[in-house]
Amino acid sequence: MFYLNSHTWYSLRYGTFSVEKLCELARDFKVRHLALTDINNTSACLNFIKIASGFGINPLVGIDFRNGAEQQYVGIAKNNQGFLQLNEHLSYKLHKKETFNFEAPPLPDCFIIYPFEQILAHKKTSFKANEFIGISVESLRKLKFSEYLAFKEKLMLQQTLSFRNKRDFNAHRLLRAIDNNTLLSKLPETEQGDYSQRVLPLKTIKKAFQDYPYILENTQKLVDSCEVKFKFGKTQNRNLQVVENSVQEDVARLKKLCKDRLPARYPEADAKVYERVEKELKAIIKLGFVSYFLINYDIVQYARSKNFPFIGRGSGANSIIAYIIGITNVDPIELDLYFERFINENRSSPPDFDIDFSWKDRNEVTRFIFENYEHTALMGTYVTFKRRAVARELGKVFGLPKENIDKLSAGFFNFSELDQLEQLVLRYSALIEGFPNYLSVHSGGILILNDSVFNYAATFLPPKGFQTMQIDMNIAEEVGIHKFDILAQRGLSKITDAIALVKENQPQAKLEDIENVSVFKNDPEINNLLKTGDCMGVFYVESPAMRGLLTKLQTDNYLNLVAASSIIRPGISSGGMKEEYIKRHRDPQRRKQGHPVMLEIMGDTYGIMVYQEDVMKVAHKFAGLSFEDADVLRRGMSGKKTSKGQMQRIEAKFRNNCIQKKYDKKIIDEVWEQISSFAGYAFPKGHSASYAIESYQSLYLKRYFPLEFMVAALNNGGGFYNLETYIQEIRKCGGRVHPPCINKSDHPNVIYGKDIYLGLGYIKELETKTIQHILENRQFFGRFKSFNDFIDRINISIDQLSLLLKINAFRFTGIDKHHLIWKAHFKLQGSKPETNQEKLFTTPTKDFKLPEFKYSELVEAFDQMQLLGFSLSNQFKLLKHPIQKSVRAKELKNYIDREITIYGDLITVKKTGTSNGKYMYFGTFYDVENEVFDTVQFSKIAAKFPLRSKGIYKCRGVVKNDLGYISIAINQISREETLSDPRLVDNYGKFALGSNSHKFQE
Repeated sequence: MFYLNSHTWYSLRYGTFSVEKLCELARDFKVRHLALTDINNTSACLNFIKIASGFGINPLVGIDFRNGAEQQYVGIAKNNQGFLQLNEHLSYKLHKKETFNFEAPPLPDCFIIYPFEQILAHKKTSFKANEFIGISVESLRKLKFSEYLAFKEKLMLQQTLSFRNKRDFNAHRLLRAIDNNTLLSKLPETEQGDYSQRVLPLKTIKKAFQDYPYILENTQKLVDSCEVKFKFGKTQNRNLQVVENSVQEDVARLKKLCKDRLPARYPEADAKVYERVEKELKAIIKLGFVSYFLINYDIVQYARSKNFPFIGRGSGANSIIAYIIGITNVDPIELDLYFERFINENRSSPPDFDIDFSWKDRNEVTRFIFENYEHTALMGTYVTFKRRAVARELGKVFGLPKENIDKLSAGFFNFSELDQLEQLVLRYSALIEGFPNYLSVHSGGILILNDSVFNYAATFLPPKGFQTMQIDMNIAEEVGIHKFDILAQRGLSKITDAIALVKENQPQAKLEDIENVSVFKNDPEINNLLKTGDCMGVFYVESPAMRGLLTKLQTDNYLNLVAASSIIRPGISSGGMKEEYIKRHRDPQRRKQGHPVMLEIMGDTYGIMVYQEDVMKVAHKFAGLSFEDADVLRRGMSGKKTSKGQMQRIEAKFRNNCIQKKYDKKIIDEVWEQISSFAGYAFPKGHSASYAIESYQSLYLKRYFPLEFMVAALNNGGGFYNLETYIQEIRKCGGRVHPPCINKSDHPNVIYGKDIYLGLGYIKELETKTIQHILENRQFFGRFKSFNDFIDRINISIDQLSLLLKINAFRFTGIDKHHLIWKAHFKLQGSKPETNQEKLFTTPTKDFKLPEFKYSELVEAFDQMQLLGFSLSNQFKLLKHPIQKSVRAKELKNYIDREITIYGDLITVKKTGTSNGKYMYFGTFYDVENEVFDTVQFSKIAAKFPLRSKGIYKCRGVVKNDLGYISIAINQISREETLSDPRLVDNYGKFALGSNSHKFQE
């Protein structure tokens, strides 16, 4: 029994079940030979080969080549070379976005099977040796009366397998309707499969083909001659093995790099350093990871040659070799980093380096990798259907009204009250949820292989133009393909952009080498920013939770910041270890409460597990597990894949060993609970240290060049907070923020001394081509001398010009913007030819006498809110009623445990669930003097006074001091009423002419 055309859900928006379900179905129907041939996709092939034998199946792999839903031919690989040929052919067509021809190209190591219907349609009578005609049970009727009955040696059984039952078929039709963006009732039959494409019992097929035994014999010969083999398991490593000409040359190069660069990192190296170097080199060479280090080294060297900033992190930061040759800037001797977290002699997979680049530079680094290594691709990933999104899509397919779709998607309904169609949408949403929807690109994974990527899967070409494999990291690692993590972040761009702005805005300023982090670590001015939580805009430490933690810890040094970077993670917090760490940090006497063995293992963190490798330390030193078991425990707790039953075995061994060491059951349970609660979320210590280095670089710039740093933060999309918050921070640092100006603004924000001009790119609906036209003209012909000069030089529509006028971008003229809007309408009545050429002569236009206009700050504020998304005016001036007597943020320390009233402009709010199923709010506000304060609303108050929108709030509560961190426990909170938009009132014309009916609060 054989099926040569089977589909899984990786036949995207067509198939309806997983590889495992396909194998179960084949086993249940006693199918012994099964070809997995997904539509234009080979994502499932490796996993199918891996698991098929466990179901008693001989696995064949191939591709169902289709244009839309129309099948052209099926290719089945004879061997591994054939699988490569199929992948190459599919990839070429996908990259070029070309349809498939009726006839397949030469693919000598593949069998090509044409569906009988296509053979009839194209009247094909010439066949290569590896080409065949596919006959299904349904097409036998046509074969009996066809000339192709004479092609006995070319006839094959090709029964398509796409569905298990009617429910699968219904789901398939829904998927096809979603894919075609059409109502189910209008889905063409040509865009869907046939219900007959389901598994048939063996006796049914034998009976159907009893008069054509040679067809079954031909098919048996084909399946017997196919074998695609892969080795799976943790011992496999298919990454590039040799960077130079031989392994020996690679080893010699790595050793020389260490020897040459060690003195720069350790000018006074002692025996401890040399012993660590020798120990690491021995392990790296023995395990065959030399090429991995050299590739990462070459990548960061290229970045250095281009002055691209980067951060080397991940467990790779635990390596002294990585530090010496410059892949990371984390000193493992200084931090006592655990090398076995990174590599131990029982490890088979390559170690983990995460290298962060600026979001502006990563594409260039990726291009370097593709150009320098032959067998390269990005790692693929699958975006799956989410239930609410499916409900929305199925609602459209069934033609439901929008309000019904919104109701189903949002989840606000009583199932029993829904009509039959709505219930059907929900039932099939639950079925389709989790199906792969489309292929995407892994966030940072790049594959550099020892052989062709097409040996393992086909590739597709995403918009950025780098070929991407049709497999994800899970099956890739099973076959021995391990990714290099080349990631992007905006924090690094803030640093480089800030340095560039300093050089431009303050050319005489002395800038420290940003790589010389040791200077920053020992600067009391910088450390004071940490201690007081003054970290707005600084990478990884600017959130309210992190500011509060730094304040409680009184963080004033690098090592303490490293710990804080990991303590903030959710696992440690939820296990109560964060609070205990803070208490032990602040109270030396409390540290004695730690278990003696735990204190000995983790003295620097007071006997508390803080870092991911602490799991290994405790497992090895506390429970006596081997390094191999300890690493498996760490990986398992981190959510990484382990062998079936392995975690249960290690837990039993952990407990038994502890019992033999005569530990109390209470301490055994306590330690295991700590491991379980936090290991999946904690950082490796080297990872935290890498983040801390970047934080110090940002802190240096924030302390000594705050305006340039905050402008750079704005130009890189801000950070944890919204853009308005960073504008407030600029003002707090003494900067003056101006709305966009036609003569001084660029596309991004710019700084002149202490004056910051917002970029033209902030103006909503102002087109990029308009901005480019203005900036290019200004660059070639100089600043605009007047409004008329602008009109004469720039070809612009009245709609686009009105945006610039409403934001007051022509205020340099000294003419009220309302006057200019009228003038613009007069001047742009006629059309103008588009040109960038400077005019020799300008034609004067008639200027009409207009009534006198007066500037209104309130209209200005609402125009800014409309066009920028925020107002540059003081938000407290927008209040309808004056604020009452209240305290300021800087005075809170004088009111500890007392109830106060304070007014605050909401910056951000975090809604957090509680253990009893309720929730709390943590709010951060600016007061009237632009000082920050934090609030907490416990569940009872949170339910009564929810924080749902931005605005100014009157807060009443009790001031609390938690180890130096001041916050307000809210008792009552209400949003203050603001002035109405004067542009919407009936007397807008009167107001625009200077009415005083709307005034700011003084």
